[in-house]
Amino acid sequence: MQGLTTGLCSDHAHSSVTPPAFLSSNYFYDTFGERPTFDYGRGGNPTRALLADALTTLEAGTGAVVTSSGMSAIMVVLQAFVPIGGHVIAPHDCYGGTWRILDTWATAGRLTVDWVDETDLDALRTALESPTDLLLVETPSNPLLRITDIAAAAELAHSSKGERTVVAVDNTFCSPILQQPLNLGADLVIASDTKFLNGHSDVIGGSVVAAVPEDVDLMAFHANMLGVTASPLDSWLTLRGLRTLRVRMKAHCTNAARMVEILSSHAAVAAVHWPGLPDHPGHDLAARQQKDFGSLLSFELAGGLPAVEAFMTGVEGFILAESLGGVESLVCHPATMTHAAMSQEARDAAGVNDSMIRMSPGIDPVDDLATCLNEALDRAAAV
Repeated sequence: MQGLTTGLCSDHAHSSVTPPAFLSSNYFYDTFGERPTFDYGRGGNPTRALLADALTTLEAGTGAVVTSSGMSAIMVVLQAFVPIGGHVIAPHDCYGGTWRILDTWATAGRLTVDWVDETDLDALRTALESPTDLLLVETPSNPLLRITDIAAAAELAHSSKGERTVVAVDNTFCSPILQQPLNLGADLVIASDTKFLNGHSDVIGGSVVAAVPEDVDLMAFHANMLGVTASPLDSWLTLRGLRTLRVRMKAHCTNAARMVEILSSHAAVAAVHWPGLPDHPGHDLAARQQKDFGSLLSFELAGGLPAVEAFMTGVEGFILAESLGGVESLVCHPATMTHAAMSQEARDAAGVNDSMIRMSPGIDPVDDLATCLNEALDRAAAV
């Protein structure tokens, strides 16, 4: 797949197959007054540029800005496209970190935000009756795996009131291997590169890929100004991680399907959230706009918080930790971990309850994971 091999054999000075990491913070001028391609590392770096090229190809865009975290990628989008007092529409069930920055900036008067169930196109259409600067979409959503129709949402936004409504899709859960939002009408694709793109839980990074060059230039200006561009080493590690993205995603998705099969038939489980299930409200839509149903899933235990504690205590095969998309298998409790920044009212509105566990199956042998999951569920059932 194009993009996964970006940078290979590009070192003509020494003929290395894999590109080196250029760690220099500054670059010399051959001639006074003639600026070199790279001059200062915050604004540009050869290694970061290779990663941007790779992500641009994978997402079918025109350019990318690579940032120091997924949240800094969102901040760059907000700074670039939402003026002071501007209006944002965001998913009511978004990632807790996204909720935190929007809620904090709204409270401070920096912007206004409407929290909308974006799976409901009528609700989205109503929200867009107010002039809107940015429509932020997260699909599948975190942690309930709800699916938003990207093409329909983009069409509504682009035909709404106001000069321009920018449509940005957080594609972290799918990666470009499973979903390409720009091809569905989005203007921007946001990712936490920390997750599947890097895939090894040793980088904090983010990126935004744009459909038009003008948006790339605007975001690059703000990323440089804010000082949130990615480091050369993090860029190199992420570029290395991309080499195996396709095969990792296949293994992640295969393992997730097996975990869902176990969860769906166990007495300890009250509900399973995964778009690959035929009765999932977004199943048909996910089948159309994604190439697979993804590897993230969440489930609710019938025994409530005591059952969650029993499940997590001594769980083997799965690591109790935040984040996702690494080769290791992770579980977390959104209400007290990834979404702890949200108010109780916001969590209730989003459907993030104390009984919920989010799972990110890694690429471990699936039979080993199945054994560990059954043992943990049996403990939960005994509560």
